[in-house]
Amino acid sequence: MSTISRPRTNKQILLDQERLEKAQKVLGTSTETETIEIALDRIISEAEKNEKANAAQENFLKTAIGEGLIIEDVFGRIEERQVER
Repeated sequence: MSTISRPRTNKQILLDQERLEKAQKVLGTSTETETIEIALDRIISEAEKNEKANAAQENFLKTAIGEGLIIEDVFGRIEERQVER
């Protein structure tokens, strides 16, 4: 869990107790609050990593194409990403 202390807000939410207990076991946490906080931290971290990886891939593709390199897109992902934009 993050060592930075942030202000907390009391929330009343409905959760599947069985799923919460499974997550708590997987994460090795001692409280439900800690379980949720660590899960949120991991989701945020994963999203940030994905964003950086996507930016690096975009940069690579722009550079490679700009230098005239031929990229064989065997999975069809480059065209899909260009259509998504």
